[in-house]
Amino acid sequence: MLKIVLFFLSVSCSFMAAASAGNFYRDFDLTWGDHRAKILDGGNLLTLSLDQISGSGFQSKREYLFGRIDMQLKLVAGNSAGTVTAYYLSSEGPNHDEIDFEFLGNLSGDPYIVHTNVYTQGKGGREQQFYLWFDPTKNFHTYSILWNPQRIIFLVDNTPIRVFNNEESIGVGFPKKQPMKLYSSLWNADQWATKGGLIKTDWSKAPFTAYYKSFNANACVWSRGSSSCANSKSTQRPDGFGINNNNGWQTQGLNAPGRRRLRWVQRYYMIYNYCTDLKRFPQGRPRECRRSRF
Repeated sequence: MLKIVLFFLSVSCSFMAAASAGNFYRDFDLTWGDHRAKILDGGNLLTLSLDQISGSGFQSKREYLFGRIDMQLKLVAGNSAGTVTAYYLSSEGPNHDEIDFEFLGNLSGDPYIVHTNVYTQGKGGREQQFYLWFDPTKNFHTYSILWNPQRIIFLVDNTPIRVFNNEESIGVGFPKKQPMKLYSSLWNADQWATKGGLIKTDWSKAPFTAYYKSFNANACVWSRGSSSCANSKSTQRPDGFGINNNNGWQTQGLNAPGRRRLRWVQRYYMIYNYCTDLKRFPQGRPRECRRSRF
């Protein structure tokens, strides 16, 4: 097991060194929370804070229709029970599409829960949840959404934790027509976030703060009804994740090493999968679950 973890870490470090950082002044708007949302260090660092009065949030200036989005986050440390740090892509309107990371706070010493979901035309209910194999409050780690017409891949330090495939051929919706912005927020959800709402936010520990850096969007920018992407050929590196040109994500999937990493995460760190929740679906599992191996 130790050798596997060290291999993952070596892959993630090489990826992070290659990623280029954006500038938060250029790429994002602080949308709510007043002084609780801050851009620092010349645009290289962004912080969100939550206190008993309000949380805070930001959104990207640009919209994307497919791409690979990377961000390094350091989550709220200490007793963060009741708080949620949300990091997601979303379109607008009641029939919106959405691709979610949500980090559910914890009591000191307990692991964070990483909550993922995919919405299509306003319909979600596709939750998978995981623990992490490291403490996400000690250092920055990279959380990525790879979204192309064939699939959505959720990655943590370049290790895949979830794949949602395009199964439109069997009548399952897939987000592919609505451009999305990137959003993040830090807010109080103690009515449900920690142990189903049993553990409430300890406001004596406020303000709670999450940190962001090294944003990178290798993506199709949507503007005035058209995409910035042009057709191009691409190849995939043997590890199944790296790309050999800037548009490799457009067809990227998981090869054999990538599938082994995904199985490792799902075997040891997955704590909830809607596809196996038989009480929730007494009439039978959703169609995409019957076909998916993950």
